[in-house]
Amino acid sequence: MTAASSESSKIFDLLIVGGGVNGTGIARDAAGRGASVVLVEQDDLASYTSSASTKLIHGGLRYLEYYEFRLVREALIERDRLLAIAPHIMWPLRFVLPHSEGMRPVWMLKLGLFLYDHLAPNMKLPKSRALDLTTHSSGRPLQDRYKKGFVYSDGWVQDSRLVVLNAMDAAARGADIRTRQRLVGARRVDGIWEAEIEDMHRTGTTTVRAKALVNAAGPWVARLLADQLAVPNSKSVRLVKGSHIVVPQIFDGPQCYIFQNPDKRIVFAIPYEQRFTLIGTTDVAWEEEPGLVEISPQEVSYLCESVNRYFNKSIRPSDAVWSYAGLRPLYDDAAANASAVTRDYVLDLDTTGGAPLLSIFGGKITTFRKLAEHALEKLAPVLPAVAGHSWTADAALPGGDLGTGGFEPALQRFRDAAPFLPLQLAWRLMRSYGMRAYDIVGNAKELRDLGDDLGQSMTTREVDYLIDNEWAKAPEDVLWRRSKIGLHMTEEERQKVADYMRQKLG
Repeated sequence: MTAASSESSKIFDLLIVGGGVNGTGIARDAAGRGASVVLVEQDDLASYTSSASTKLIHGGLRYLEYYEFRLVREALIERDRLLAIAPHIMWPLRFVLPHSEGMRPVWMLKLGLFLYDHLAPNMKLPKSRALDLTTHSSGRPLQDRYKKGFVYSDGWVQDSRLVVLNAMDAAARGADIRTRQRLVGARRVDGIWEAEIEDMHRTGTTTVRAKALVNAAGPWVARLLADQLAVPNSKSVRLVKGSHIVVPQIFDGPQCYIFQNPDKRIVFAIPYEQRFTLIGTTDVAWEEEPGLVEISPQEVSYLCESVNRYFNKSIRPSDAVWSYAGLRPLYDDAAANASAVTRDYVLDLDTTGGAPLLSIFGGKITTFRKLAEHALEKLAPVLPAVAGHSWTADAALPGGDLGTGGFEPALQRFRDAAPFLPLQLAWRLMRSYGMRAYDIVGNAKELRDLGDDLGQSMTTREVDYLIDNEWAKAPEDVLWRRSKIGLHMTEEERQKVADYMRQKLG
């Protein structure tokens, strides 16, 4: 093995392992409190769980069935906060819930929605109400047998971009964000963590020293404890695979649908990327090693059957134009089935040997910011550097300071400043980057000033921005995580992006 280069002269306050939403959220909060932070991620930011969600900022209506009142309340409060601090990548949605005979009775749906509307104080989104699906426009795509329903509010998020924006803000506040770098091993030496970090694209390792270590490795949280850290732990993680399919648009209108299934699971159907419908998710227990996963034919069939019970327009597995899957690292509460496993989180602090180790079990994307606060509260007594005041509840994420009126007026101001941009491109840039869209346009006076069009309005100037500012190092980082432009491109256009990045990065 090559000799490790050393950074032993510097001691960070906090070493975070894992570049998902929890890891980057903790890095942002800690850096904002003045702590010195280094975060390492073995692949790209949001490579796994945090890019494989249903893209919802929600309280979790179905969690009420499992009496998860504290979690739902916290998530609903966080939903409103997140919609306020990142209005460019998040926005409210209305969900239609048809009543299905033989499933949850009407009284139960009414009670659940009443609780959903009132668990969080000062709810800002419109409350739920009953619908007559025989007359309401949202009933048109549904089969005639569905006559009653309800509509309620939740929110949408571009999940991968949420992770990147947290990392960007952490870096702006002094954090050292290192992607494609893997923790080989770490040990406590004289009250300090000494960690060996391997660069996945270069030979050799680096030694990083830190006063505390946060294990936010998601699906690898338990494995990291056992293999890289050799720290015994009584808690365990339960991996559940969730899969989604994307099909050509099934229905008109901005509304989303939430469907009940005979197995008591629920499936969402959500307008996606202007021309498609996103359908998910499944809950399949995963007993194999963590890593990249794919949807199974059985899951595709299950999702098709789920929506075919409700929509007039049927879909087949062959209609899926894209799919994605991820592993949810849920805290193992010994629930009998995967759907019932708690989505709450558990923070485990180990101070054996002096140097603190905090491991994150479970969690959901909606509560990442509050999880970060709780994580630092738990660390503060043994790591004074993170004991500062909580500050993230109302601090806009990069690009989220849209100004008066929210998204639409901000879009209009952007179009006024760059009138040469086609409407769809201006909208996409503002939806992806918010006020940072001005940084991409720069001093351009006409469209060709943004460089070559690589396809579907993705210019070389935008790719340069993603490489220089958002840690994009591979085509999939740009096509499928920083954006979903890959869904709209031909294979030839996707190859143009890959070729340009190869040339740019050498």
